[in-house]
Amino acid sequence: MSTGLAFDLDMSRGLELQYMRPAMVLRRARALELCDPKLGEDALDIGSGPGFLTADLAAGVGARGSVLGIDQSDAMIQLAQNRCADWPQAKIEMRDAADLGGEPDRFDLVVSTQVLEYVADIDQAISEIARVLRPGGRAVILATDWRSVAWYSSDEMRMARMLSAWEEHLAHPTLPRTLGKRLANAGLVPKQIARYSILEGSQDQTGYSEMMLGAIGAFAPGRRGVTEEEALAWHAEQLALRKSNEFHLSIGQYFFCAELP
Repeated sequence: MSTGLAFDLDMSRGLELQYMRPAMVLRRARALELCDPKLGEDALDIGSGPGFLTADLAAGVGARGSVLGIDQSDAMIQLAQNRCADWPQAKIEMRDAADLGGEPDRFDLVVSTQVLEYVADIDQAISEIARVLRPGGRAVILATDWRSVAWYSSDEMRMARMLSAWEEHLAHPTLPRTLGKRLANAGLVPKQIARYSILEGSQDQTGYSEMMLGAIGAFAPGRRGVTEEEALAWHAEQLALRKSNEFHLSIGQYFFCAELP
């Protein structure tokens, strides 16, 4: 995968906490609904992170099924293994999304949430999904269009520079715009696109914007001309906007559901 973020133990635990908050619990519930795991199925969770969805899938497929969660962060794998310890049908391994390994036609379901936009060879990764799916198997992929972000600032140019710098940690910041065609090129048949919005106003303290302020504020300095002073001013303004009831953040995320004929 291609990312400028290093998921050490502290960062992984911070993301784990975010995934426990209601906004992410609701998104995970939507992912699980679209996956629709069935008893006895075999599922693959690409980029399993701290293992929340992996554990949900393990409950869905039951003891006669199996779930393989894969990630490239040792810290994330440790968290996921702990979370799935009571589900013997779930295994967590280190693998690359662009090289899944193993035999073809292995899984009834492949899911990947907000991971493929980090993979440099995106078409190879999608081809791997098609390879490991059984005929009639299904894929559910969540991707964010980072240029769909509507984030209020009184200094629009500074906000644009901050968001542009943030894109450097991604391989494909506008993946949803081409994902349907890429899936079709790999032999998958797109069946549904479902929009999921992240939305926060001044009163909506879900924790998502707090996480983003910290992550972008730390990542942006030194990139695309952003200085440390500028990043600090951006962060301070956003805190002030929340206090003055002027804060607004919305991000478009998209679930793509496809099947292998």
